[in-house]
Order: sequence, then structure tokens, then C-alpha cells
Amino acid sequence: MTKRVFNFSAGPAVLPVSVLEEAQRDLVAMPGHGMSVLEMSHRSKAFIAIMEQTEADLRTVLAIPDDYRVLFLHGGSRLQFSMVPMNLLGGKEKSADYIVSGSWGNNALKEARREGNINVAWDGKATEYDRLPETRDIKLDPNASYVHFTSNETIQGVQFAEEPAVGKVPLVCDASSDILSRPLPIEQYGLIYACAQKNAGPAGVTIVIIRDDLLQRSPESLPGMLSYRTHAEKESAFNTPPCFALYMVGLIAKWLREEVGGLEAMNTLNQQKAKLLYDVLDQSEGFFRGHAQAACRSLMNVTFRLPSEELEKQFLAEAAEGDLVSLKGHRSVGGIRASIYNAMPIEGVEALKKHMLAFQAKHAGQKV
Repeated sequence: MTKRVFNFSAGPAVLPVSVLEEAQRDLVAMPGHGMSVLEMSHRSKAFIAIMEQTEADLRTVLAIPDDYRVLFLHGGSRLQFSMVPMNLLGGKEKSADYIVSGSWGNNALKEARREGNINVAWDGKATEYDRLPETRDIKLDPNASYVHFTSNETIQGVQFAEEPAVGKVPLVCDASSDILSRPLPIEQYGLIYACAQKNAGPAGVTIVIIRDDLLQRSPESLPGMLSYRTHAEKESAFNTPPCFALYMVGLIAKWLREEVGGLEAMNTLNQQKAKLLYDVLDQSEGFFRGHAQAACRSLMNVTFRLPSEELEKQFLAEAAEGDLVSLKGHRSVGGIRASIYNAMPIEGVEALKKHMLAFQAKHAGQKV
């Protein structure tokens, strides 16, 4: 096999090697079909079977109740930022609550405001999104059409450990960067959406899990491509679905079920990986400065700074020489970001920890 680096990219992100190898074996021709998934008609029995198996495996892994629909859509989370209020807001006289815990939550807020009245229930901007709200901090409207939050902010590296308490109002979640990383109480949500290219597969497909009763909110006036109800009625085939990406999501779900042992086992491994890096931050005496407050740290994206930008550039260059790549922080905040999604092997995290310790030992006298 061609040599592989340890890819810490925030997305498109690392994929399990066994999944890539299975896709490689089937790329030219799926067994029994004589053609690639890339060539199959989305109306064919062969591809419909793939899509049905993908949904079945996702339902098993996530324990999705029967009264929820699973949709496979295009457009990533950015399209969902608009589709959610278009479908669920219920008219210009209605309003929705948004909990803004980082850059992606803020992007969702901006798009929602194009569609109607939006209340900012909490915004962490004052502390540069380094923490998450306490329940008492969130100002909710009991008559809101829904409450939206982002479960994991990839740029700032903060993650909700549990769902916000919202009462009977439907809870909507952008779970793009931590779906399939841990068990989820699906029944507490009205709608979950996630672009796949972090934990669930390659770029190109967006998973939407929506409770049946919320489908009825989709206005008849919406264009078909923007209507959850239309996509549900057409079983994610209103137009040609993202076929190959959807097939890859199925392989990921099977990998989680058969090789990893389910989401409890995946969550345990993710906690172990994150602890390796956060221990280095905590014991570095300020040389490495984590962005997120300890109680709000992400298991997916470990974000930190070094004493100077010059040292950060050197850290990144030397990391790349050791096959540790895509560690540069988001352009809006700088610094370092280690994205350690499901498929990042613990050996990669251990290698990064070793690099961090060696780099600190070499430059320990240079502190802020």
C-alpha cells in the first residue's frame, strides 16, 4: 500500500483505511453487477439496495426511532442553514431561537435571519467562543418554532457534552463534525443534519434525520429541492442523489458496526485520543495554550496556540516533515488545530503528542 501520512484535516477528513480499501476493490465493478457505483442508475435495483442498506445501518448505529426519516441530500451544512428555517419556521410572524457557540453557529444564524425572526438565545462572542452556556444563560422563547445549536464547533474547538434543555420546542442540531462519534439520544431532537466529510464519509452528501411530524411544516410554496417533505416523499431521489458519497457513508456505518463495535466503543476511543493531547496542553506550563475552556473541550478538534506565530510556523513545518499534516488552524483564528475524527488512528495522535513534547523541550524558554 502507498505510504499514508497522518492527516489532521478538519474536512474533508481522514477515512478508515479498511473502508478505502473496500471502495477501491469495488470501484471498477461491484461484485455481481459488472459496473462501478459511479456508473449505476440511481433508479436501479442495485443502487436502491445500496441506499436502503446505508439507511438501515445508520438507523442501527444511531438507534434512530421509527418515527424519524433519514434523508440524503446535497448542499452541505450551508444549504441546511437555509432549509431549516424555510421548512420549520412557519411564517414571517414566527420566530426561532439560536444558540451561537462559534463560527458555524454564527453562519447558521446569518442565513436564518434571511427567512424570518430569529432570537439569539445565547452568543459566546464576548469570550471569543471559548466556552459553552450554562442552562441559566440561555434565554429561550417557549413559543419558538425550534431551537438551533451546533454540537461541535470545529474552528474554536468547543463541544456540547449533552443536549441543551429546551422543553417541548423542537431541537435542531448541526452535528456535521461529531455525528457518529458517540451515541445520541435521537428522541430529544426534532431534526439533526450533518455534512458527511468529517466522520461520516466523503464530501458531497448531507444526512438529515427529521421527525415525521415536522415534515408537515414544509410550506407548499417551497421549491421541491428545498422541501424536506418532498425529499421524504421521494425517498431521497427527487433528483439524482450523491450516489458514490452515499455508498461511502454506508461503508462507514458498516465499519462502525462491525469493526469498531458501535458508538459506545467509538466514543471511548475518541476520549482516549483527545486526552493524549489535552494532557500535553495542561502540563505544558503555558507553552501550549488551548483555546477552549477545559469543561467545553471538543473531542474532535483540539485547538491551541504557541508562544509566537514564528514558533507555530516552525511547529507546522517540522510536523509535516514527520508526516503529521493539515494541522494549521482555521484562517480566521490561526494557531494549531488537530482534528482527530473517528478514523484518525491512535498511533497518529501518539505521534503528534511526541512531536509536541519534543518541540516544547526544544523551545521551552520561549513563552508568552
